[in-house]
Amino acid sequence: MTTQEYKEMVDSALAEYFASAEELPQKGLADAMRYSLLAGGKRIRPMLVLEFCRIAGGDVEASLPVACAIEMLHTYSLIHDDLPCMDNDDLRRGQPTNHKLFGECTATLAGDALQAEAFGTILRSSLPAERRAACAEHLANAVGLDGMCGGQFLDMIGEGKQLTEAELNEINSRKTGALLTAACLMGVAAAGGSREQEEAAAKYGASIGAAFQIRDDMLDVLSTEQELGKPIGSDSQEHKNTYMALLGKERCESMVEKLTEQAKTALCRAFEDTDFLYALADSMAQRRN
Repeated sequence: MTTQEYKEMVDSALAEYFASAEELPQKGLADAMRYSLLAGGKRIRPMLVLEFCRIAGGDVEASLPVACAIEMLHTYSLIHDDLPCMDNDDLRRGQPTNHKLFGECTATLAGDALQAEAFGTILRSSLPAERRAACAEHLANAVGLDGMCGGQFLDMIGEGKQLTEAELNEINSRKTGALLTAACLMGVAAAGGSREQEEAAAKYGASIGAAFQIRDDMLDVLSTEQELGKPIGSDSQEHKNTYMALLGKERCESMVEKLTEQAKTALCRAFEDTDFLYALADSMAQRRN
């Protein structure tokens, strides 16, 4: 499949979730959840689930709930990132952030509910029980103390301090890389893939995750508000620790290129059909938003 075909497949499936809440008294919460879930985005994480499932010999259709689940989890993280107590952002993908439309309390609950529904969506899927459990475990590992939430905490306590490159790597491997790595592992797990395939998927995910964050830091300086869908320059204005501030444009470009090549090399021995994932890694390294 192409990236567009995968995106349409995921968007269509996501549109069916929480659509039956019209008659419920908690409809307002479902509206807030759907607002951010269906607000666009590249759907990179679901694509990784589906493609790794495919090349590991699995059933792509059967893994679609797992792909939707990781997008729910990712959406929860974006809603909470934008809250006044976190990044206090007004725009996300060119649209008002969730709390700007629904209020802080509802936005917080929408994120909480999406996190719970992510695990429920995996566990209610038609995959064999051991594969469902493996997918849920990978997702839990990526989000908790040693994953995304731990990374967010380290990022928060690092504000106002001059961090080293090693400290930045420690933060971003959890904050950004963990969920991308989980997407790759969940795809292999949904297919019942081998240990060798899991190890290759983890290396690919970690490498593109690191490259993604460095590119993100670059875009906050080099992109435009129209391209990025949110204000640029906020990292510098808020004196955040970023790869651009620490290392500069040329070093960042070199690191993104090196990490992208590492990601592609990681796949060579475990998988045969890697064209899609090679192209995806390249496109992520060159993205403008």
